[in-house]
Amino acid sequence: MTAEGLRPLRVAAGQAATVCGDVAANVAAAVGLAHTAAARGARLLVLPEAFLTGYCPEAFTGPVPEAERLGDDLAPLAHAAAETGCTVVVSTPLRRGERRTLSSVVVSPDGAISPLYDKQHLSGYESDYFVAGEGGASIVVEGWELALGICYDASFPEHARAAALDGAQAYLVSAAFFPGGAERRNLYCAARALDNGMYVVFAGLVGSCGPERFIGGSGIYDPLGGLVARIEEEPGVVVADLDPDVIARTRVDHPMLVDRRVDLGLRRVHRSSTSPLS
Repeated sequence: MTAEGLRPLRVAAGQAATVCGDVAANVAAAVGLAHTAAARGARLLVLPEAFLTGYCPEAFTGPVPEAERLGDDLAPLAHAAAETGCTVVVSTPLRRGERRTLSSVVVSPDGAISPLYDKQHLSGYESDYFVAGEGGASIVVEGWELALGICYDASFPEHARAAALDGAQAYLVSAAFFPGGAERRNLYCAARALDNGMYVVFAGLVGSCGPERFIGGSGIYDPLGGLVARIEEEPGVVVADLDPDVIARTRVDHPMLVDRRVDLGLRRVHRSSTSPLS
């Protein structure tokens, strides 16, 4: 399911502490990460969940970016994308008329700012502030189809699987993991990669925001679920090349994506007797 003629694509996942409710400060941090990623040759940067506002109840209940005015809020980041040629995926709470969503916004080098994806699986207190998205989304960068997910989405195998069946070669996950979640984080990312023979690019919030603290762990996983590169809890970016030949080989050698059965039929249940033998 890999496209013909693809060349390797260098991608980056970035992480930094955010300032609760301060969109301008967080946009400035995103600009810095975009320049760092581009300096290392990345053509795509993925940033963590709720990066524009920070992830905390105070930020979620306060003013959040409006879909119709993203050009104003993200002008510095759009300039950075145009200057570097690096596409940026940044997550933010978003006001869409009367609704609030937790979304992924794609900032392209051509100046386009697209609020493309709304998180479909809300977790914890997110449901108090946001409504769930109703459909998946992918972007295309230099011929690569890259699916979007936000944190809890990656806990559900069907989310990445639907993207892979539609042709995605990588799964971009913006996330925010609390202390104690490192083992689950690593397992989810590796499993979604191996399930589908696709790369996973994971960007995790780090540091403190309001009352919350986050553990980072931004990393890139290959189609066998192997960790290619990671940073732990320090600010910065992690960079790796997505290789179409690796995807093609993996999907031939481990064809779970095409071998899966949609219908497994009726399930039988046998209950052994617990009565003692006479």
